[in-house]
Formats: sequence, structure tokens, C-alpha cells
Amino acid sequence: MPLTHLNEEDALLRDTVRRFAREQVLPLVREMDDAAHMNPGLLKQLFELGLMGIEIPEEYGGQGGSFFQCVLAIEELSAVDPSVGVVVDVQNTIVNNAIMRWGNAEQKKRFLSRLATDTIGCYALSEAGSGSDAFALATTARADGDDFILNGRKMWISNAAEGGIFVLFANANPAAGYKGITAFVVERSMSGFSVGRKEDKVGIRASSTCELILDNCRVPAANVLGEVGKGYKIAIETLNEGRIAIGAQMTGLAQGALNHAVKYAKQRRQFGQPIAQFQGVQFDLARMAVDLEAARLLVYNGARLRDAGLPFVQEAAMAKYFASEAAEKIASKAIEIHGGVGVTKDYPVEKLWRDAKIGRIYEGTSNIQLLTIAKKLIG
Repeated sequence: MPLTHLNEEDALLRDTVRRFAREQVLPLVREMDDAAHMNPGLLKQLFELGLMGIEIPEEYGGQGGSFFQCVLAIEELSAVDPSVGVVVDVQNTIVNNAIMRWGNAEQKKRFLSRLATDTIGCYALSEAGSGSDAFALATTARADGDDFILNGRKMWISNAAEGGIFVLFANANPAAGYKGITAFVVERSMSGFSVGRKEDKVGIRASSTCELILDNCRVPAANVLGEVGKGYKIAIETLNEGRIAIGAQMTGLAQGALNHAVKYAKQRRQFGQPIAQFQGVQFDLARMAVDLEAARLLVYNGARLRDAGLPFVQEAAMAKYFASEAAEKIASKAIEIHGGVGVTKDYPVEKLWRDAKIGRIYEGTSNIQLLTIAKKLIG
């Protein structure tokens, strides 16, 4: 059975999300990109459709679905707008997953029901001085009675402008190095917590990216996720899953770019015939389709391994690496097929090209993925 085969339930979800993306998201794409702002009504619809809590158990208001279904939803949304895709991605594959895996019964009850129904989640690991070296973070957490006092700044936090719940990492014992890193569930309303400057980005502009400021932010010890000092393990394992989802985002983006390129090539006429009749254009489209299918197979393979409880770290790195590289290449070629109009905002391919760039950077750069793959190969 081919990896791209879907059972009836998965196919229904894919088709539902595809229809939603084309009917509800597509009319808002240009406006949201220009304004660098996610439409609040669209966020509400994402919750109403159950797309913000796909894997969350039904007892907490979620859909009780699979990781693979998260991947399908992200892919279909990203074919229309990767900014919307990343909102669903962060919520499901790193925030929800972190709390489902590491949260205690009380934390699951308190937070998962909100994340499934009305609250945006964010994942706060990166800082100005810790990007690829994620565990060089400087944010500290000092025990104070039944609380921790957090101080520091987080950078490049997706969905932060709209976020209400933050899985945030700080070092509770800097002398212990990475073994002091601890994960906390921080709420926007907590004293000493604020959302700072919003980045003005080249791509995925409707997805907010902001700094977080922690100025003697008081967080109850009951909000420690997992155990004190186990944050590095939570971060590593969660990001491994998130990388598959970024691969899905990039696969969806590439599909969108290819769709636009094929449509335009059939319509645009030169020398008395559609440019799709020229072998040079046909070869470009064929190469784009091959790279896209390879990316999709890698992403689906990683997702299905994860759902089966099998090792998937190397496959996740391969999926993210290849899909992000392919998406940028496919989006660029789609612009070329459009010719001069491809670089104008009258056509959607220039936006997809801008959106593709981040795929090779966030949740582990392409070089980090290659390093991960190589380490698995040589042991």
C-alpha cells in the first residue's frame, strides 16, 4: 500500500480542511499578509472545526485524532496560506503534545480543555543568544516558596500576539548547565509576564512572531511541566515531532505553488500556444512534481512511524530538511513559470516564495537536520 494512501477517516478530514482552506482562508490571504495580522474570526473557525485540538482526547474537548491527521490538516491549510498552517502546527504538534505527554492529571485538565476550545498556545524556547544552540538559554527560574520567579527574554515566539498559554523554558539551576533547564506552563495573565515587540517578517506575515518579557514573573510550582531539570528532554522530544509538521507545512506550500504554476502554464500563451505545451516548461513542472511527491512521502513516513510508536528522529530530520529545501525551490520555479507577473502581488506565487524561506530555519536549520541525520548514520 503506498504511503500516500489514506483511509476513509483521514481522507474525510483532508477533504474537509481543503474545502475550508479554499472557501474561508483563501479570500483573506492577501489582506492578512499585507496587514501582518491573523484574522480573529478565522482563528475562531479553526477552534470550531476542531483543528486546534486534533490529538487532544475527547474528555478534554479535543478530537481524539492522530498525529498523522495533524499533518494532513497542516498540509492542506499551508497549500493556501502557510501562515495559517503554522498556527495549527504549533498548537497541535508542540504545545498540545508537550502537555499531553508531560503534564500531570491536573495540568491536562486545566490546560488541554482551553487549548482545544479557545486559547492559542505558544512554545517559548528560543532567545537572542540561543538558536541552534537551544540550551544556551539565559532565562532563569528561581524557587521562591511555592512559586518560581522567572526572569529573561524569549525571542521569535510564533503566535505570541494571540497566545494565552506558553510552554516556556528557563534554567532553574544554571550551575548544572542544560540539566537545570525546566519547562513551565506560563499564562499570559501572570504578573511580570508581557509580550514585547512583534517582528516585521518577509514571510508567513500573518503568523505573529514576538518577543516575551519575563520581569520577576511569578509562576506556581504546580505549573512545572514534567520535573525540574527535565526541560531539555521535553524540548528535544517535542521538537522532533514538530519537525515532521514543518515538513508538512512546506509540502503544502509546495503543492500550492505547483498548482498555481500548472494553472498559469495552461493559460499563458506565447508563440500561438499555451506555454504548457513547451517541453522546457513541461520538464520544470515534472521536476517540481517529483520533488513534491518525495517530500510528501518523507513527511507521511515520519508521521506514521511516530503514530506507530516506532523510532522516527532520523526520518523527522529527513522530512524537514528535504521538504523545506524542495518548497523553496518549487516556489522559486513557480515564479519563473509565471514570468514577470510572478514577482508581483497580483499573483500568489511571490508570497509562497517568501513564506518558504523560514522552512529552512525554524525548528532546526537545514544544517542541524543534516547533523542529526549524520549522527544517526554513524552512531
